[in-house]
Amino acid sequence: MNKPSYNHWHLRIRTSALAVSFLMLAALGVGVPAAHPASVPDWVTAAAHQPIPGSVPKDAVAVILYSDQQTTVSANGEVETRYRQVRKILRPEGKDYGIIEIYFTKVTPITSLKAWGIPSEGKVYELKQGDAAETGLVDGELYDDAKTKILQIPAADPGNIVAYEYVQKGRQLVFADDWDFQYRVPVLHAQYTLQIPDGWKYDSAWVNHPEVQPQSPSPNQFTWDLTNLPAVAIEDEMPPWRAVAGRLDVKFFLPANLYQAEQSGSWHDEGLWYSGLAASRRDVTPEISAEVALLTAQAKTPLEKIEAITSYMQRHIRYVAIEIGIGGFQPHVAADVFKNQFGDCKDKATLLSTMLKAAGFDSYYAVAQVDRGIVQPQFASVVSFNHMILAIHLPDDIPTQNLYSVIDDPKLGKLLFFDPTDPYTPVGYLPDQEQSNYVLLVAPDGGQLVHLPVLPPSTNRLMRVGQFTLDAAGGITGDVKEVRWGGPAVQGRAQFLDIAPKDRAKVIDQFLGTFLDNFQLQTASVGNLTDFDKTFTEDYNFSAPNYAKQAGDLIILRPHVLGEKSSAILSGAERKYPVEYDEATLQTDEFDFTLPAGYTVDELPPPVKTDCGYISYSSKTTLEGNVLRYVRTYQVNDVMIPLPKFKDLRATFDAIAADERASVVLKHSS
Repeated sequence: MNKPSYNHWHLRIRTSALAVSFLMLAALGVGVPAAHPASVPDWVTAAAHQPIPGSVPKDAVAVILYSDQQTTVSANGEVETRYRQVRKILRPEGKDYGIIEIYFTKVTPITSLKAWGIPSEGKVYELKQGDAAETGLVDGELYDDAKTKILQIPAADPGNIVAYEYVQKGRQLVFADDWDFQYRVPVLHAQYTLQIPDGWKYDSAWVNHPEVQPQSPSPNQFTWDLTNLPAVAIEDEMPPWRAVAGRLDVKFFLPANLYQAEQSGSWHDEGLWYSGLAASRRDVTPEISAEVALLTAQAKTPLEKIEAITSYMQRHIRYVAIEIGIGGFQPHVAADVFKNQFGDCKDKATLLSTMLKAAGFDSYYAVAQVDRGIVQPQFASVVSFNHMILAIHLPDDIPTQNLYSVIDDPKLGKLLFFDPTDPYTPVGYLPDQEQSNYVLLVAPDGGQLVHLPVLPPSTNRLMRVGQFTLDAAGGITGDVKEVRWGGPAVQGRAQFLDIAPKDRAKVIDQFLGTFLDNFQLQTASVGNLTDFDKTFTEDYNFSAPNYAKQAGDLIILRPHVLGEKSSAILSGAERKYPVEYDEATLQTDEFDFTLPAGYTVDELPPPVKTDCGYISYSSKTTLEGNVLRYVRTYQVNDVMIPLPKFKDLRATFDAIAADERASVVLKHSS
């Protein structure tokens, strides 16, 4: 997609100025540029003299005094946007707010750039476009015309002012804009202005902020003003940034222009636009037909044919993007993707659709978003998306009981959603970030917005079984087997496949080190590492001397040896945002301890059972002969827990944390 996008597998990251570290700047050779003769604009001076109101928190590292975004649309479709911002650094930790990063492409070049560093005492620094470093956004891609300019403004110290202005001008591929007016620091005054030609119209949608009506000093000019915007807090397990921060989404169009009118209308119209853009990209060639015949030669059922083709797409077509101009939206021709054996998300979806067509299966583009909460159902806009997957039409005779990413569409029938970019998630499952998220389903006669389901907890399983022997000195030795499928299997495989085979035992060693102070890993192995449609297993053996504590003739044993279910959201102040999890999951631990001779149980922790509706947990410790058994079950039922339920969630995690700390008291019979 043409806007920077990101997920686990194709990394095109739209960063903020805060994401650029000084180490990166050093690598680019960016130091403090030479100062030019300073001429501070009036808008900077006026903002710099504003007093800081008492509403700004004492611990704020910086404050944005003034933020202005002005978009001017010409009758020929050219768009010019001017950005201005004035910041005051309040604490040493706010030094990063003196770093400016600007994203641009060949069709949206930066036509001017200026910045100022204004110390409370001493000379003013003025920087120009030539003082900025320039770098590409290439990461896991072959070529992209997306670049950034990075500028470090001098004197970004407490009490000082930094300001910048830049202009981008060009012909946009899609006539849309967004005004992100909230930041990690407070904003005293934010302003957005839209100027459109005669006969043009605009539509807008407010996200995470009450609707504000614009002022209109002239018939075609609209200005929105906001004041005293609070900072967006950073919390553990919070939704994505743009899902909680305030913004205004805008699109503008000339109703008489059919191309633009399609973009201005409904999701149906957006689908028509994309369908036309991708037309003739999925023509079957003799070479593609031959490959499909070879892949499916041993398949006995229609589902086996689909699995053979989707597996080929995951394992043989590399993720590489060549996105120039309209290539940010329009896929390459399937024949070229097949010949080169690489492509980005929309290229892989295009080739997969073409190969499925050669095998007799229909399919549809599903334009996706990898962050929940970004797509606004009431505001149709193709720029809301940053990823592409595929919806495969299933014949009625294909059984679907083990295919968890299937939905029944009233018009198109049974649709199996599959992400060909994700290298580890098998057909029938959905990557976690696409669950409970929207896709634009593109059919030849138009588009429709579809909400993908959350897969049941039982599809994302982690089962850990440990057999331990406890000695009289408090040491334990034992074997542990982990069985994973669904999301936990994807996460486990990614962890092991991303490192060299010789280093894979270190993954388990580091995991044990999270829970044990003194231990020795004896053996470690993994199973079905590259068989993505099978359960992924880990087997390891270790010893931990002095694991249990001795007190006279007592041994104090914590039966929860491995795995943590408690959460960091227990700490800190009251939350501002919902809690978001990657996926629903069901995880169990079963640990058996063979007790040393002469010891019996003196005290067992009570069983635990807690359920807040979104997360349930239970545990029980029992004695059977000389074997102590600890069994627990942890289940997450949904990916989003609303803020009003946080008190109940915290109580559940309090109970989990207490159980993980609980101990069994063993006493020697003498």
